[in-house]
Amino acid sequence: MFRKINDLRASTFLFSVICDRAQNTARTLFGVERLPCDNQVRNLLDPLSPRALDGVFVEVCEGLERHGALANFRGLNDQLLIAMDGTQYYASTTMHGKNCLTRQTSAGPTLYYHTAITPVIVCPGRTEVIALAPEYLMPQDGHDKQDCERAAGKRWLVKHAASLAPHGITVLGDDLYSNQPLCALALQNGCHFLFVCKPDSHASLSKRLAFWQDSGASKTLERRRRNGRFTEVTHYRSINDVGLRGGRDALSVHWLEITVVHAKTGEQRYDNSFITNHQLMAVSIAEVAQAGRGRWKNETSPQQAAGYQKEGHWR
Repeated sequence: MFRKINDLRASTFLFSVICDRAQNTARTLFGVERLPCDNQVRNLLDPLSPRALDGVFVEVCEGLERHGALANFRGLNDQLLIAMDGTQYYASTTMHGKNCLTRQTSAGPTLYYHTAITPVIVCPGRTEVIALAPEYLMPQDGHDKQDCERAAGKRWLVKHAASLAPHGITVLGDDLYSNQPLCALALQNGCHFLFVCKPDSHASLSKRLAFWQDSGASKTLERRRRNGRFTEVTHYRSINDVGLRGGRDALSVHWLEITVVHAKTGEQRYDNSFITNHQLMAVSIAEVAQAGRGRWKNETSPQQAAGYQKEGHWR
């Protein structure tokens, strides 16, 4: 009991410190003399649609552009890389509302949860990201099926891509995004795309790739670099202009595979494949691959990538 009381006192003290700092910051930066309490903030914000805050993200991005800050995030043909991914930010088996998504748990109870796509501008070699307006997954009018990340990604492109396209953007995403309707939508709105493309989920594309590889049409490249105490060997394979799906109306995409192994042991350290509309050439393939990997973690900069010791040749 004594420990619980001390924990409660510590939590209360920490909360008061945070509130005091917030009060001082609000007064110094914005001239706010009195901060509203949590309940008042909820009373003000709960009636608002989340989309009411979209303009704030736009203003921040435009302000960064005016002051030249976005230049530090550019790469891959002077593009801004926008990583799309879904994240769950609320879940409960008891508390729920009309906008919750639902999932039946293995234990029996229905799980009510909220998920959103949270796009951010990323740059390989940088730990900072710039947040853009999110898109929330929730029941949609006129749709019987539950909302999903793919549908939300399309809505985000329709709402925001055209306004961002003049900045020059490439949309990054996992295998969920590498389908013809979404790729075509990105192109229609003036965007480039670079999506993970797993062989198991693209049967038609995999057959085409196997045929072209057997015919010797794929290009390969090998590069080495030091990674701390050991050397990594990166193998690239690529094929330009291959149909994304079956049929004559298939979108033509460029396919890239990257495999990283330990130079001495041969241990595989990374393996993935991507599709993109960026043309794949010997001088650009490492930068394209690095941009695709930048969706998960920040790695070496394009300038460092250009300094790799090249072994083998582009063929």
